[in-house]
Amino acid sequence: MIFTHDTEHALAVVVDLINSGPAAGGAEGLAGPAELRAFLDRHRFSDVGEVTGRDVAEFRQQRDRFRAVFDAPDVISAVRLINEIVGAVRTTPHLTDHDDYDWHVHFFAPGAPLFEHLAADCGMALAYVVSAGELDRLRTCEAPDCSRVLVDLSRNRCRRYCDSRTCGNRMHVAAYRARQREAAH
Repeated sequence: MIFTHDTEHALAVVVDLINSGPAAGGAEGLAGPAELRAFLDRHRFSDVGEVTGRDVAEFRQQRDRFRAVFDAPDVISAVRLINEIVGAVRTTPHLTDHDDYDWHVHFFAPGAPLFEHLAADCGMALAYVVSAGELDRLRTCEAPDCSRVLVDLSRNRCRRYCDSRTCGNRMHVAAYRARQREAAH
């Protein structure tokens, strides 16, 4: 494990959120409150009340901010973006052990709106990535027809595709077929 469990979980939330956008998959994955509720349930967000259209709009805006971090041309640009994300919300680190989880840190105030929960915890996860000198682990899929993002948590930094079953497999098959054609000539 490169980062703490909480950090890796928050990074998975960021990746899933970014990849829910039309720019990554062609269709809006957060079309309304029902889709956002499913997203929140899938990622086990705590203390979630009613999900509204405003929550959906705020998550979409935050999705664009997170995507900008992945697209940042350098560390200084990423730092500026992350500082804007974290600085826009009330970060109040505190230990908690809710929902049968052991002690862990939340960076959002208890009872904070969903948007602050997302921005604080996920923004801090991105901050940990940068402060560890690991910004290059935040990547865009290398398949030519894919713009989904990923966090490479492999030990040797070799992950290139958003999903080995789709993009990775497709690219490996294409490379194999290209080698076979080349060998035939």
